[in-house]
Amino acid sequence: MTLAEPQNKNYRNPFLNLNYEPALESLGNDYYDEVTAAEFPQHILRWRNDALLPTLGLDPQAVTDDDFQEAFGFFIGRKPLLALRYHGYQFGEYNPRLGDGRGFLYGQVRGTDGELYDFGTKGSGTTPYSRGGDGMLTLKGGVREVLAAEALHRLGVHTSRCMTMIETGLALWRGDEPSPTRSCVMVRMSRSHIRFGTFERLHFFQRPDLTQKLLDHVIEQYYPHLNGEQDKYSLFYAELVKRVAKLVAQWMAAGFCHAVLNTDNMSITGESFDYGPYAFIPSYQPNFTAAYFDYYGRYCYSNQPGICKLNLELLQQPLKAVISLEDLQAGLSGFEEHYYSEYRSLMLKKLGFEQLPLKEGSELVLLTIEFLQESQVGYHQFFYEMARTFSSKWRDDPGLILATDTDVVPAPGTSGFFDSWCLLYHQILNGFGLEKMDVIARNLARYNPKTALLRPVIESVWEPITQVDDWQPFYDLVRRLQNGE
Repeated sequence: MTLAEPQNKNYRNPFLNLNYEPALESLGNDYYDEVTAAEFPQHILRWRNDALLPTLGLDPQAVTDDDFQEAFGFFIGRKPLLALRYHGYQFGEYNPRLGDGRGFLYGQVRGTDGELYDFGTKGSGTTPYSRGGDGMLTLKGGVREVLAAEALHRLGVHTSRCMTMIETGLALWRGDEPSPTRSCVMVRMSRSHIRFGTFERLHFFQRPDLTQKLLDHVIEQYYPHLNGEQDKYSLFYAELVKRVAKLVAQWMAAGFCHAVLNTDNMSITGESFDYGPYAFIPSYQPNFTAAYFDYYGRYCYSNQPGICKLNLELLQQPLKAVISLEDLQAGLSGFEEHYYSEYRSLMLKKLGFEQLPLKEGSELVLLTIEFLQESQVGYHQFFYEMARTFSSKWRDDPGLILATDTDVVPAPGTSGFFDSWCLLYHQILNGFGLEKMDVIARNLARYNPKTALLRPVIESVWEPITQVDDWQPFYDLVRRLQNGE
């Protein structure tokens, strides 16, 4: 029986009748352990992501809540389930005692786009890697991950997303939440659950044969355009560097702090995943740190590009079994160029422009950041107010920019950065014809939604859940995030 294949071929549940592929399972059990899911006293569907169903070839109207609960709550017929093995550098220290400790790979399925997707659980019980933990996920943790993934997706970040979240009826005790607290199982849909740490474990055990086998699998499934290339291994690493550089640029432009950028939280496909103590910055604070346990700010907002580059450099250790160090270093050398190019492009879009000349665009982005850091106005509020108040009259007088019913503008003459920014923005607008003002207005609206997923916003929907089990504010917030409202 292959991974996630139902025991009963007569199941009417559309999830159980998907054409699951044993892609990772076919590599053999050097990369995973077979596990059994926990049993739960309740199965209450709290979230279903209908937006993902068409990618699986499913009509949302034909998939019932019971289908979600049956497939992802009871785990009927799910044999085997795979807990992946990996190690990782955690806050700079190598940890060989890792692996999927509260989740497993439920199944892999080919989407209508031809891409292979993973269903991975979180909070589904203990595994050989639970390290004394209960293998469970708090309900608040599930709520936060749903919100993060949907917000980031709408902001253009290459991210995993949550397929479903099911409350399980267990009471959990946690040191960082009022306890007892409620529990859930969340199912994440991602491109792959193979991590940098998956390769680091193989290096730790001195298995270059398994490293090459896994690398061949990764290229075949996730970099298929490189198959047949004579130098496919070095091309893979160079492309991974580019993907990661673009990903961290997306985080930075979105004002997002992941908080735990250990190598076991870095995907081999360059996809963002696993949202724990994350936070969106309230204002432009380079040293903003999201995790309360990150005492020295290792993973603070401004450190994210450097940390991701370091993690790519650490990945060279296991990859040296297959790729020459010279090729690895050549691939990594492009990181800064990829990062700054993507960051500049994304910030210009937030400012309304698809593209600008390099010098002019770089100057505008720099002045924007300097003003935001000096003034400490709301990071997300500033861009939303640009979208809300934009007018073609800004071409006539720089003093009109952001001057209408907004509190993000400093008093006249009190900020040299803002004055310089207004003048440059005014000059750039005058480089476009009047007919382009509608395009700029649409860009501002598209890239700068009103709703920002700041901590008080999350707490505002969690409070009615925990007090009176009212989920409507949560559903309303998800809708606003998905629609960019």
